[in-house]
Amino acid sequence: MEEEKKKILCVGLVCVDIISVVDKYPEEDTDSRCLSQRWQRGGNASNMCTVLSLLGASPAFMGSLSAGHMADFIMADFSRRMIDVSAVVWQVNGQTPCACCLVCPSSGSRTVILSDTKLPDVTEDDFSKVDLRQFKWIHWEGRNAEEQVKMIQQVMMYNSKVPQQQRITVSVEIEKIREPLYQLFPHGDVRHLSHAILRRVSPWLEPAPRCVEELLCVGKGAAGLFKKEPPEAAAPAGCQYLASTACLHSGPVPGPSQETRTRCLSVKTSLVTLVSSRPKLL
Repeated sequence: MEEEKKKILCVGLVCVDIISVVDKYPEEDTDSRCLSQRWQRGGNASNMCTVLSLLGASPAFMGSLSAGHMADFIMADFSRRMIDVSAVVWQVNGQTPCACCLVCPSSGSRTVILSDTKLPDVTEDDFSKVDLRQFKWIHWEGRNAEEQVKMIQQVMMYNSKVPQQQRITVSVEIEKIREPLYQLFPHGDVRHLSHAILRRVSPWLEPAPRCVEELLCVGKGAAGLFKKEPPEAAAPAGCQYLASTACLHSGPVPGPSQETRTRCLSVKTSLVTLVSSRPKLL
């Protein structure tokens, strides 16, 4: 398959977001009206696919769904956005998750309550059935990290057997402060890191881009970085400096204004530019 025709696969969560926009956050045990309400396909990996599609890329999604009206809504929206769903895993246990989201433009806050529906995440075995030849980039939203590391290792094995121009670029996203996710730090050509993770990992480092640079310098033994050592201290045991590391930083985002939407699109455009340039950071 020609390189320009290959797809970008995003592995992670898809859910239904029920979004209520309010003029102020409601007090407990009160009734109030919202300014607007909508259903929307959500989930980090799912949303990444939407942005890629809007920017003209060819995205594909891999994640779990359970048959029902929630899944029907999600699949119809995937189709509308021209997102490949051939790698979706249909689970017999659990239900498609749903999130209730309160968005308050005046304060810039958003509050999310996600239902735990016991839907299993995709596994290494599920991933082994995917034809890797159709992808130029695979992105993992950090979830069941132990299985995801095994998936990434499958891609590394594939890359070792093909010419350099056919190798798949790997990226990982680490958003939540959950220790099992930290094993993803040493993996990937690009890491997407949340502000919460940066504060947890390097609270003594400023400005934020330097935090990103320090984190991207982690090799094996990433857990050592979680000690509160001063920047001039020696690297924690097991860490390896990775030279020529590119850093992207997006500052805090306010409420969902037109400016915000433009800024978000700009950030995602930068990431998609990286897709076409196939960075080799490691």
